[in-house]
Amino acid sequence: MIDRNSPVTEDELHAYVDDEIAADRRGAVEAWLASHPEDAARVAQWRAQADAIRARYGMLASEPVPARFDLDKLARGARSWRAVAAAAVIAAFLAGGVVGWMAHGASAAAPSRFDTFTAQALDAYRVYVVEVRHPVEVTGGERPHLVQWLSKRLDYELRIPELEPSGLKLVGGRLLPGPFGPAAFCMYEGPSGERFTIYYARTDSPQTAMRYRAADRFAAVYWVEHGLAYVVSGPADRERLLNVAQAAYDQIDKGTPQARP
Repeated sequence: MIDRNSPVTEDELHAYVDDEIAADRRGAVEAWLASHPEDAARVAQWRAQADAIRARYGMLASEPVPARFDLDKLARGARSWRAVAAAAVIAAFLAGGVVGWMAHGASAAAPSRFDTFTAQALDAYRVYVVEVRHPVEVTGGERPHLVQWLSKRLDYELRIPELEPSGLKLVGGRLLPGPFGPAAFCMYEGPSGERFTIYYARTDSPQTAMRYRAADRFAAVYWVEHGLAYVVSGPADRERLLNVAQAAYDQIDKGTPQARP
């Protein structure tokens, strides 16, 4: 039985982000993240940074460096996002000089809002979708209270869609730490046990159309509407996920949620 209060080290959190955590410790780490939202937020930010760094500098990090630099170990073993980042800094330095790196490389490596929000939403999905007894803080049977509570905490009139026509029943929701303040997280479940979640967080990003992101066995659909970012996460069945996201979007859009005065 996993002790949910057993200490998890920072090295284990980094190994979890790199997908290199020992199999017998993965459950303990996920249980720890479920009960330690600050660490869960850190892990989400690291994962977003990892995705952005690999996308931007993955090729640079794998390029050979001059023999006069003692970097063989780093170049050969740059599997973790921290090692890739370090190798990328060195490669960019050698290729373009310090000024070029400082002016362009550092800003380019910053994760986009899309990366940040989808990474955090998918991390929350991974942690809570496996929970049997405590997947949410407030159950779907208390929908009015759930809407009122989450709206108050986000200072935004939220709409929690009815997805029964899509074969999904509201399990409930919980409050999470978001990239720029509190985030809301609602979970739905189908008759076969499949689960989908909707993640809500305030943002100053401009309005966007739906964007799809796959991640291992899971995937997410992201959009921004009226100052709120939405991420619908679920199993990596693109057509099914897009249908669920569209059903949620249609109901949310009709209500035109807005910030409270």
